[in-house]
Amino acid sequence: MGPALSEQQKPLDPGLRTLLLNTARSSVRHGLTHGRALPVTVEDYPPPLQEPRATFVTLKLDGRLRGCIGTLEAYRPLVQDVAENAFAAAFQDPRFPPLSEAEYPRLEYHISILSEPEPFPVRDEADLLARLRPGVDGLVLSQGPHRATFLPAVWDSLPDARDFVAHLKLKAGLPAGHWSDAMRFERYTVEEFGG
Repeated sequence: MGPALSEQQKPLDPGLRTLLLNTARSSVRHGLTHGRALPVTVEDYPPPLQEPRATFVTLKLDGRLRGCIGTLEAYRPLVQDVAENAFAAAFQDPRFPPLSEAEYPRLEYHISILSEPEPFPVRDEADLLARLRPGVDGLVLSQGPHRATFLPAVWDSLPDARDFVAHLKLKAGLPAGHWSDAMRFERYTVEEFGG
């Protein structure tokens, strides 16, 4: 028998997933009426939702991206991270105008809970491409002031590792063909659910 999973590695049960999705919806609703994220009393939630975790909340409208905001480092309780990121995805994603009242009822919510990012040292780009796990790995790229990440869900639209990495470089503000030994990578996985 292997080592016991920590609380952070165990998947959330369906009831807790539903609670987080409802929190995301309530936070967006609260944002429409109050202009800020839903205030969360962390102690009112079950212990697994009080643990510090990093999340991304993705909003879709008619199957298309409508906002996606998240955190890479776990620095606040899971339920609070979801509430804040849901609000930010709806109203502060710079790629989209703030969500309108008319759009609210048609939103789909997707929550990704990140594992702790781990350093992913590579020799060169060929090594990076060979060792990435399509559909599994989220990747963080850093070089100086340039930093970006792609969640594992991005593999759905960029299934080729070369395209995945090239687009991640563009997102970080670097040329698609850029390579430097100063580039640093971190890899993570996610527990993802939606509704």
